Amino acid sequence: MRFSGHETFICKQFWLKKGYDFLQNGNKFGDEDAVVDLGVGKNMVSAIAFWMKAFGLCDDKWNLTEIAHFIFGENGKDKYIESIGTAWLLHYMLIKEQYASIYDLFFNGFRKARFDFTTAQLHGYLKVVSEENGVYNENTIKSDISVLQRMYQVPDNSDAKSEPEDVYSSIFNDIQLMVKFKRTDNKGITEIHRIPNLKRDNLPFEIVLFSMLDNYSNKQSISFKELETGANAPGVVFALNKIGLFEIIEKITLKYTNIRFSSTAGVQVLQFTSPLNKWDVIKDYYANY
Repeated sequence: MRFSGHETFICKQFWLKKGYDFLQNGNKFGDEDAVVDLGVGKNMVSAIAFWMKAFGLCDDKWNLTEIAHFIFGENGKDKYIESIGTAWLLHYMLIKEQYASIYDLFFNGFRKARFDFTTAQLHGYLKVVSEENGVYNENTIKSDISVLQRMYQVPDNSDAKSEPEDVYSSIFNDIQLMVKFKRTDNKGITEIHRIPNLKRDNLPFEIVLFSMLDNYSNKQSISFKELETGANAPGVVFALNKIGLFEIIEKITLKYTNIRFSSTAGVQVLQFTSPLNKWDVIKDYYANY
C-alpha cells in the first residue's frame, strides 16, 4: 500500500509524454542529468517517475508497457492527450494499477458508500485502512487526498487556496468528475466534494469496452450487477448511473455483433459469443475520434 511518491504534484498535462520519451531514449530518473533532460525541478523528476508507474506506463524496472507505446510512441494514438477518451482510459489505468493506492481505495471502496464527502471523512476512511496495513502517516494521507482532489476537481480559480498552476493543468480536467460546493447548516459552513453517478455523455463506449475486456479477461459473460458495482467495473470506475451504463452497453452491442445483452428471469447479462481483442476495440475508437 502506497501513499507517497508524487511529491505533492498532480500529474500535469504533458508529463506522461515527457516521461515516455525520457525512458524511450534510455535515460533513468536517477541520472544527474534528468533535471536538464526533462526540463523540470528535482522534485518534479521524482513526481514524473511516480506517475509513470501509477498509470501503468512502465513496470518496476522502468520498462515501458504496451499501453505506453500505444498512446505515446512514435506512432502513438494520442501523444499529447488531446482526446477525452485518452483521459478516461488513463483514469481507468490509474485505478486498476493500484500503484497509487488512494485511487483504488477511493473509487472501489470509499465512494461506493457516499457520493458526497468531506476531506475529514475521506481521511478517516484512509486512516482505518492504512492503520490495518501498518502504514498510516497523517501528513502523507493529507497530501494524497489533496492531490486526488486537485486531479479530479472541476477547475475553479476562484478558490484562494487553489494552486494557480494546477487550475487547468491536470490531465483529468476535461472528464469533469468531481465538483466542490459549500453546505450550510446549524453547525456552520462545510466544504463538500461530490462525484455523482451520471450518464457521462463524454465517455466513449469503446473505452468502456476496453476496460471490460481488460478487467474481465477470458470471461464469456458478465452480469449487469457486476458491471455496475464490481471491482474496477465501469459503473464504479466511470461513475455511471444505471441509465448511462445501459446506454453504453446498447452502443457496444450495436457495433459488435459478437456481444449480446440478454435479460432472462430478471437476470441481465452481457455475453461474448466469440473472443474480442481489447486492442482492436481501442483502435476502433482512435480510428474515428
